[in-house]
Amino acid sequence: MSALDFDQMLINNTDFLKPFAFTLTRDNEAAKDLIQETLFRALANRDKYNVGTNIKAWLYTIMRNIFINNYRRKSKQNTIFDNSPNEFLIDNNQGAISNEAIAKLNMKEVQEAIYQLPVIFRNPFLLYFDGFKYHEIADMLQEPLGTIKSRIHFARKLLKSQIQRY
Repeated sequence: MSALDFDQMLINNTDFLKPFAFTLTRDNEAAKDLIQETLFRALANRDKYNVGTNIKAWLYTIMRNIFINNYRRKSKQNTIFDNSPNEFLIDNNQGAISNEAIAKLNMKEVQEAIYQLPVIFRNPFLLYFDGFKYHEIADMLQEPLGTIKSRIHFARKLLKSQIQRY
């Protein structure tokens, strides 16, 4: 296959890449960058393309691999090493409460909010909070599974509205 034929095949298939790139990135500009990088890699690796194979699948695979590699690279950049003797990993996105008293006050506030819930929401929520699965809670309380799920959902919504911080 000549270079001109290969280039024409790439041009004909760029429109199929756009929806897939947007699905991966959820951002128009990032999707355009991903398409450009995919086409660059396809041109750079033209000799690895086997004539007669599905060009769309080949391009989708290149795009997916680029996206995964970029994602892994970004996730590694969010974690830094602490050079203390303990060699702990510090995560930038993680918040910490420096004062134990504040943590106890926060937990006390959450517990008070839980016990202010109506009984029909509190009991399933407490069982779920203790680690039981939805179907186990439904069996224990002899209620339908959908009812248990909705009660836990409404309990969460009520708690979220009661515990507004900032």
